[in-house]
Amino acid sequence: MGDLNVSKIAKKGLNYTQTGTPYYASPEVWKDQPYDIKSDIWSLGCVLYEMITLRPPFRAEDMAGLFKKVLKGIYPKIPAGYSQDISVMVKTLLQVSPNLRPACGNQIKQIKSLKSQSY
Repeated sequence: MGDLNVSKIAKKGLNYTQTGTPYYASPEVWKDQPYDIKSDIWSLGCVLYEMITLRPPFRAEDMAGLFKKVLKGIYPKIPAGYSQDISVMVKTLLQVSPNLRPACGNQIKQIKSLKSQSY
């Protein structure tokens, strides 16, 4: 799964161009703020959520409604049939503040609920 139509190389670690699929765009992209790899972590959280629920986490009737939902970071709960660990993972990836999101796979592996798992 990928959307490389808007891929680019980040110079000096930050991008400033608003591109990408609106359903997966991070709050910082929606707000036209500089963004980095943590924006991709947000998008990963959106894709993971959709793989679980078969729906994007943030849905609305129009772009203004989608903007508001993404900025609040509130999405429907993961269905009860799934583990608490996967819910924690999605919640960790979908932190509105990029400073609270993990920056890479090694940081994701350090999430408390996942540390007891073997990889």
